Amino acid sequence: MARPILLSNDELHVGLNKYGLVHDFYYPYVGQENHTAAKQLRHRIGVWVDDSFSWLDDGNWRFKLQYHHDVLVSHILATHTGIGIALEFDDFVDSSSNAFMRNIHIINHGPQRQVRLFMHQVFILGDSYGSDTAQYIPDESAIMHYKGHRVMIASASHADSTPFDQWSVGLFGIEGREGTYRDAEDGELSGNSNEHGRVDSVIRLSFDIQEHSSARAQYWIAAGKSMRETLTIHRRIQSEGVLHRLLQTTHYWRHWSERATTFTLHLPAQYRRVFTSSALLLKAQQDKHGAIIASTDTTMLNYSRDSYAYFWPRDGSYVIWPLIRLGYQDEPLKFFSFCRRVLHEGGYLLHKYQPDGAVGSSWHSYLHNGHSIAPIQEDETAMVLFLFGQYYQLHPDKQLLREYYPTLIAPMANFLAGFIDETTGLPLASYDLWEEKYLTTTYTTAVVYAALIEAAVMADVLGESEAAVRWRNIAEDIKRSAKKLLFNVSRGFFYKGLDASGDETVYDETVDTSSFFGAFMYGLFDVESPQMKRAYKVMLETISTPESPMLPRYEHDAYLRENDMAPSNAWFITMLWHAQYLLETGEPAIAHEIIDWVIAHALETGVLSEQIRPDGSQTSVAPLAWSHAELLSTLLDLDAHSLKDIRL
Repeated sequence: MARPILLSNDELHVGLNKYGLVHDFYYPYVGQENHTAAKQLRHRIGVWVDDSFSWLDDGNWRFKLQYHHDVLVSHILATHTGIGIALEFDDFVDSSSNAFMRNIHIINHGPQRQVRLFMHQVFILGDSYGSDTAQYIPDESAIMHYKGHRVMIASASHADSTPFDQWSVGLFGIEGREGTYRDAEDGELSGNSNEHGRVDSVIRLSFDIQEHSSARAQYWIAAGKSMRETLTIHRRIQSEGVLHRLLQTTHYWRHWSERATTFTLHLPAQYRRVFTSSALLLKAQQDKHGAIIASTDTTMLNYSRDSYAYFWPRDGSYVIWPLIRLGYQDEPLKFFSFCRRVLHEGGYLLHKYQPDGAVGSSWHSYLHNGHSIAPIQEDETAMVLFLFGQYYQLHPDKQLLREYYPTLIAPMANFLAGFIDETTGLPLASYDLWEEKYLTTTYTTAVVYAALIEAAVMADVLGESEAAVRWRNIAEDIKRSAKKLLFNVSRGFFYKGLDASGDETVYDETVDTSSFFGAFMYGLFDVESPQMKRAYKVMLETISTPESPMLPRYEHDAYLRENDMAPSNAWFITMLWHAQYLLETGEPAIAHEIIDWVIAHALETGVLSEQIRPDGSQTSVAPLAWSHAELLSTLLDLDAHSLKDIRL
């Protein structure tokens, strides 16, 4: 199940599922410590009316989910025609305190009657089962869940500040208990005030609603590292009200998105909303310490070993790139600061990291063919160096350059310049872009080339002429070697890569979109060269079809394929790379068709997943930050010069 709604303030991050229910609840890092990370764990919402009870996810409700324009505030309409009740939610994570809030409108389409709204909370605090405590706090009109330095306080009230009238605390998934939420289904709660172990809780709000009228309620969960901290947030919400915090948060996001919305004036009208919403989603994926999370959707934990809730330097670079182009500075600087903090003493970045900077899980081995190796994807290091050069071009702050040169730029450039195969003149083998093969790839070669060129330019600015000459010469040597060794003349396409570690060089002839994209995007081959033109034709003939713009990563890609006989899944990333190439080569009409297709196959909130099945349905995590980054980059490419005219 995807997360069509993400809400965040760069410390507390909440994912809502297609029923509008809390399904991911990260704190105190975006992407780390998901306090609801379990297959069936979600915060349920129930309605009792006329002795009938219904949960929002029981199949009897219709939903419309969307974001308010220009802000990271969601609007959800849930309608149950059978009981004549509709619920409207305006949901947000507060911009200045760690609290998730819901402004709720209960609409009665029937006669006058009593309606009871039940809000359920369930946590696995600290990502580990057991030892949680939940307690009703009468003096605070709240339920508190806590374990160690993680404290969550849930509460709700009517629009007139009348607090909830019933509560219950209990157990789930232990001692034969299914969950305290079941206590709500008769319309009454038992009032149990304390439990420990695996605990959940429910609170009730009761309304007497006139015929064809409505009522309003406010609901919130405050998060903190101590009872005192969390109670302070809770009391502030009680005092100011959810509507006031909604207004303040709306102002915050409108201010942040101003650059994106200003740029949209240069876009066709049909792209404006999705451009701004994608920019907001990218912002939501960055933790305040700088890490950019690939995806906070934990759905894949249901069938896989791990989630995408990590910082990949490559994904992060592609996310930061369009924000740099739009003129944002705070987010890129936090990103570069994080990379500098986790940089290996050898001058390279590892596979992936947790949001707190710890090394992430990996399937890359330190041992390959009996030799000890650095378990890296070299392109990740190169991308960060390349992006710093791109940032400096737009923000030529010499003092910033002096600060980062000895701590990030020079160590990375020296590593790349030294990680060269003397036999081929190309970068040594490392794990490829798709994290599957260990070889010297065309894609990695292209990014390394571009990164060393950027490093040489920055060295020149600081008068580091010796380093500049060395890095530039090595980059040019790489380019010459690539033209000799990386184009497969017989097939008319770039080699995916080569392995020169043995007595004989072994070539991988797989037609891979990353080889094509890397070659043209990073200037390894001239975009108008015969090799590029021929490779483009071969790529489409090999892994695309005339009937559809869908483009897989490479031929015979089996990742998440439905079965061995099914076609490979397409990726939004690769399709948008195709559109970027078409814009670069003067074919905007076809590029527009691809962009339109991508937007048409997004979720109703504009969310893009990682992959698309042959039938056009999304699969894998959603949203994937990289997919949205490529959509932004493609839309920026529609008018590459328009940014010069923006005045903020």
